[in-house]
Amino acid sequence: MLINFFLSLRDAKLKVSVREYLTLLDALRAGVLDDEDAGGPTLDAFYVLARTTLVKDEALFDRFDQAFATYFKGVETLTDFAQDIPLEWLRKVLELELSPEEKAAIEKMGWDELMDTLKQRFEEQKERHQGGSKWIGTGGTSPFGAYGVNPQGIRIGQDRSRQRSAVKVWDQRRFKDYDADAELGTRQIQVALRKLRRFARQGSADELDLDDTIRATAANAGHLDLKMIPERHNHIKVLLLMDVGGTMDDHVQRVEEMFSAAKSAFKHLEFYYFHNCVYDFMWKHNQRRHSEKFPTHDILRKYNKDYKLIFVGDATMSPYEILQPGGSVEYHNEEPGAAWLQRLTQSFPKFVWINPEPQALWGYRQSIALIQQMMNQRMYPLTLPGLDAAMRALSR
Repeated sequence: MLINFFLSLRDAKLKVSVREYLTLLDALRAGVLDDEDAGGPTLDAFYVLARTTLVKDEALFDRFDQAFATYFKGVETLTDFAQDIPLEWLRKVLELELSPEEKAAIEKMGWDELMDTLKQRFEEQKERHQGGSKWIGTGGTSPFGAYGVNPQGIRIGQDRSRQRSAVKVWDQRRFKDYDADAELGTRQIQVALRKLRRFARQGSADELDLDDTIRATAANAGHLDLKMIPERHNHIKVLLLMDVGGTMDDHVQRVEEMFSAAKSAFKHLEFYYFHNCVYDFMWKHNQRRHSEKFPTHDILRKYNKDYKLIFVGDATMSPYEILQPGGSVEYHNEEPGAAWLQRLTQSFPKFVWINPEPQALWGYRQSIALIQQMMNQRMYPLTLPGLDAAMRALSR
């Protein structure tokens, strides 16, 4: 009965074996999903069981999620993370579209006013609202809710970013790990890989060049003439910090290709994830980012200053996320992101920021200008010339 599901996972390039498939069938026959309180097996329970038995690598969880949703049509999300707000308030009935002139006429709240007003709305609102400009709702110009338009608001209950103008996102979101085994898809990235290898391999002249020694000895009438070449040790240490989720979804393939290249090039590679800007913690697995956090202070103490620090991110966010305490879109950060960026660049003197956003758009992003300033202009595009310039900057 589930053979087509098994084949669809294989089509999605998940390495699911027949043995694992049989384990899933055995679990179903044993009644693992039987739950009298829930009225029998549920799709959510089957999803958890199937992922547990069929997927061995956490980096492939998101690929499994996509294949699962494709096979069981209509499955858009398996868990609802909206908290404390009745879902009926956020049900999508219409999606507001306004002209540029109409958008420009909408009043924009400042940070303090936005936070204070949201608190007031929570206390006062008693029912669903749609198409308005004040309450938490949908399809309007209110700064609070989903599927509407506002130049600077708090997104609540929307499945994905539309206008990219939210300064906070109320929902708990799931990001996926970058696939470190992504195949290098273009000739340009393959050349970039060689440049990373050349940057990583350094050493002293203490390795025998056998071919050149034979030629030199023959030319010297048989008298031994040793020729040495640099021993090619891959001893460079790299700390790679990668932005994930949100606007970075547009750049997943290119960042995965670079991550793959870095894993091949650097023997001593440590990596962590952050979202938009670095704050007081980072994480290594996006599936566990809320339960397995690594304090940034600990990271600063763990790695010494001979590590080369590489940020990878589009630096596209609200300026509040960089400059304002509490400015993170997901939680209340006690210190602004700028303070943590300063600590990192002071701890690791060799640093660069690699930006996958097209360089032609950098001048239109206020946040990119702020990050460039904090990076002492050491921001480079994720292109072949950009990577070449970044590697030269790190090797100085």
